[in-house]
Amino acid sequence: MVQMKILGIETSCDETAASVVEDGKVMLSNVIASSMDLHAQYGGVIPEIAARSHIEVILPVIEEALATADCTWDDIDAIAVTRGAGLGGSLLIGVLTARTLAITHNKPLYGVNHVEGHVYANFLTATPLPDYTMRTAQPVFPTLAIIVSGGHSQLVLFRDHFDYTLLGRTQDDAIGEAFDKVAKIVGLPYPGGPNIAKAAERGDALAYALPKAKVGKYDFSFSGLKTAVLRLAQAQIGETYQFPSIKLPERLNEAQKADIAASFQHVAIETIVDKAKLAFDEFGPKSVVIAGGVAASQELRRQLLNVIPIPIEFPDLKLCTDNAAMVATLGYFHASKGQPVADPYRLAIEPNLSM
Repeated sequence: MVQMKILGIETSCDETAASVVEDGKVMLSNVIASSMDLHAQYGGVIPEIAARSHIEVILPVIEEALATADCTWDDIDAIAVTRGAGLGGSLLIGVLTARTLAITHNKPLYGVNHVEGHVYANFLTATPLPDYTMRTAQPVFPTLAIIVSGGHSQLVLFRDHFDYTLLGRTQDDAIGEAFDKVAKIVGLPYPGGPNIAKAAERGDALAYALPKAKVGKYDFSFSGLKTAVLRLAQAQIGETYQFPSIKLPERLNEAQKADIAASFQHVAIETIVDKAKLAFDEFGPKSVVIAGGVAASQELRRQLLNVIPIPIEFPDLKLCTDNAAMVATLGYFHASKGQPVADPYRLAIEPNLSM
């Protein structure tokens, strides 16, 4: 195995993050500055606010990542930065910073895919940092990756590093986005995922029968489920579809909110798990990994363990949401597997980059 220390930089949304990872598995630092509190009052991320926040903190975050890892620039072998997918303004701050540092310190630069990076959080197996529970081993190929976040819902079969097939994806909303929208319908704060999960603990997951979309074999759709929740909430207070959604929270009681949250969470997660089990049965992967912010869902983990017949090692909850350790880890494999080095004078962002 090639020995390298990679500095990762992540600014695809509202987290400004930097991390140093050694040999594609040892996380030496993982620093995250989030602007989520600034966005919470608006019920979602405001791109201009996110970009300004990145400008303010990106250099201190990188300096802290190097210091925590006990590294100088002489110890860093390469820089990896998220070039897409994400918010254009946010990506631009990270990429321009990485390009400048690569030129200044004469380091190879790798532009990586944010979505693919989430999968590589599962390749981290060791860290000297406290409060992290690490996997005991890296995934074995072929690997079935279940990628679930605010912007992505995908099933991907990895035969090897950079050799994969996209089996299916969402045809409309990502599951994380659906969680955010349903949370707003029932009056729960942003972000929706953890707040829906908390409310669901007090509710009955079988209280309401909600539909599952019928789409392609491995594809997903959550738009219809989201609409079904809206119609359910309106019906629970005796109103028609014309009743404005913004007034629903004040009319729903706490028991109704909890039951709607639990029923929605159960069906949304089951939609993902059903397709994952179908893919597992067809392709017989040697390992299964989950990736993305919704990978932190305890309901998702519970349902997966009930249907997947091989052991699953899950990433630490703090490595499910956006972070730079996953970017640095993917950067290591870019470097060690001979992927092309980016031109630090030309590397461009790709907000709509897909796998």
